[in-house]
Amino acid sequence: MKKLLPLYIAVAATLPGLFCFLLSVHPSPPATAAIAGAAILGASFLLLWACDVAQNDIPQALALAVVALIAVLPEYAVDMYFTWMAGKNPDSDYAHFAIANMTGANRLLIGVAWSLVAFLIWWRTRKPVILEGERRTDVLFLGLATAYAITIPLSGSLTWVDGAVLIGLYVVYIAIVARRECEEPELEGVACVIGALPKGLRRLSTLALFLFAAGVIVANAEAFSEGLVATGRIFGVNEFLLVQWLAPIASEAPEVIVAVMFALRGMGGLALGSLISSKLNQWTLLVGMIPGVYGVSSGSFAVPIPLDGVQMHEIMLTAAQSLLAVGLLAGLRLDIRGALLLFGLFLGQFLAPAVPEAFWNLFPGHLDGNEVHFLFTFLYIGVFALMLPRTGRHLLALVRPARHSAS
Repeated sequence: MKKLLPLYIAVAATLPGLFCFLLSVHPSPPATAAIAGAAILGASFLLLWACDVAQNDIPQALALAVVALIAVLPEYAVDMYFTWMAGKNPDSDYAHFAIANMTGANRLLIGVAWSLVAFLIWWRTRKPVILEGERRTDVLFLGLATAYAITIPLSGSLTWVDGAVLIGLYVVYIAIVARRECEEPELEGVACVIGALPKGLRRLSTLALFLFAAGVIVANAEAFSEGLVATGRIFGVNEFLLVQWLAPIASEAPEVIVAVMFALRGMGGLALGSLISSKLNQWTLLVGMIPGVYGVSSGSFAVPIPLDGVQMHEIMLTAAQSLLAVGLLAGLRLDIRGALLLFGLFLGQFLAPAVPEAFWNLFPGHLDGNEVHFLFTFLYIGVFALMLPRTGRHLLALVRPARHSAS
């Protein structure tokens, strides 16, 4: 059946990585990273289809919480592996890799995925992406999480208290959105075929997909993470950059592809809304879990995860980008100018460290690439401040629907 062809391809992609794990086969680091990355990518698609079908069979409140967690399991598995190893090896670079993976995933979502959706809608319709009114709650909590995240680099540490606050924000968010009216999910492709099965077989198939995909992701998280780091050392590529930008591609690709498919069909609100939910999940749960996992691994919550100035700046830059994104979305729309702004700033901060220092010496101050990178934080915040006279009332209006929903 043609509709099931993507399912067969996804399962096939997981098998080499699963066999390497079960048979204890250890190829070269580049091959290990490629095989394990392909397995995680295939498993991500399986999770995505299973999450879609599961919404037919579990209560909405439970679906919102469980599906949100499971859908981002690939990203969590890689980041939590680095965090766990940081607790076991406090003098290593694992803590830096954990922050690199988290910040890279968050910045890619906004700078590339959100911008791509807005561009595709503009290309089709010459109109902005319009979000549903109920998405005000999502934007509000993304703003609250961002406001709190800014305090982390200012305080100089990421502690279990920060984790508790961010996770608490997500719990409150779930409690509010769980009261939304339940809507039947629109299933397509593989999810549509599975969803059409008799109830018992459908539930069994969904459970099997969940368990198989989760097992593949857990089995390959270590191989993929270590393979990336070792590959960087072999080829002289900065390991931090590989973990920051290459690792999230495998874990984020499925949801981005689905969002692009919705956008190509003109369903911009649904496409961007799903990516906002993903950003909120990662910006609260993923960041919030890091100090907790580190505390369990190290055996003490008294000492926060060791981060230097570079990692704190990465968090601040990510928070600054999120702040601008919230400002652009406050009116529940994202037009082509806002999308180009997000993409342009992302591309600038991405490429700045790679620009030869001789180029920066042509400008006053003789800045190097890293210092220019640092300036992008101020660019994000500066643009947000310039927008405040126009977006301020929209930002204030975000609070009212949340109060209404909570009453």
